Amino acid sequence: MYSLYKKTSFEKNLFLSPLLETPDCPKELYVLGDLPEITSNTRVLTVVGSRKYTSYGKEVCQKLIAGLAGTDTIIVSGLALGIDGIAHRAALDAGLITVAVPGSGLSPKVLYPKSHYSLAKEIVERGGALISEYAPETNSMPYMFPARNRIMAGLSSAVLVIEAEEKSGTLITSKLATDYNRDVLTVPGNIFSDTAKGPHMLIRLGATPITSVADLREALGLERDTEENIQKVLPLEISSEEKKLLDILYEPKSRDTLLAEADMTTTETLMNISLLEIKGLVKEELGVIRRC
Repeated sequence: MYSLYKKTSFEKNLFLSPLLETPDCPKELYVLGDLPEITSNTRVLTVVGSRKYTSYGKEVCQKLIAGLAGTDTIIVSGLALGIDGIAHRAALDAGLITVAVPGSGLSPKVLYPKSHYSLAKEIVERGGALISEYAPETNSMPYMFPARNRIMAGLSSAVLVIEAEEKSGTLITSKLATDYNRDVLTVPGNIFSDTAKGPHMLIRLGATPITSVADLREALGLERDTEENIQKVLPLEISSEEKKLLDILYEPKSRDTLLAEADMTTTETLMNISLLEIKGLVKEELGVIRRC
């Protein structure tokens, strides 16, 4: 029922072989289901995020993964409540293979969380797999979750963070991805939301902001889809003041011109420009501000 892969055999499997590049590679892995067959064109995207997700985070996760339909992309996540489970479900709905790395053994008796047993079963039935370094009957323990994050990061071509508090386990995965020389991608959010603090910190540290499916496909080295509905910017929360500035920026303008045309106080205008920059909707280059 469960396949056991030893570290010495990882190099024979293209999906597992990236783990050998990591300094803390697991000695063995138990697998339930079929490990994906990959080629040089395959992208392995690890998606992580908050258990306390917002409706915005859920919609973003669903739309981004739906936009990868038809590509040779594998979605990896941790089967946890919140964004992890949403990512697995979105992958299945998009016809993509998905692989789960739970923080427990793989036996139905101990699989964590129990509420995702049906999802885990469907992942396997649809050609994906469950992976764990723990023996099948091993109950979940707190230390297992940070440990399994290194496997998710190690398997990936890139890690996408969708909503995370500033101090959360989600950011452990992004830190490991950086250590393993994997790309870190993240979705900007509402600056007043606790679940946006993690992504905004990652952007300040150099993570690639993702504001559309086109951004994600480009970051993964995939062709940009030409369908209009796929190219639309993700549903960022835009205030009326921010929308006014975007409307004014139908063409690039200097900061002074924007301040003069905005019909807001200087402080309000500068604050809203900063918000739009954080959300990846405008950028300032060579003395002018332009829409992205």
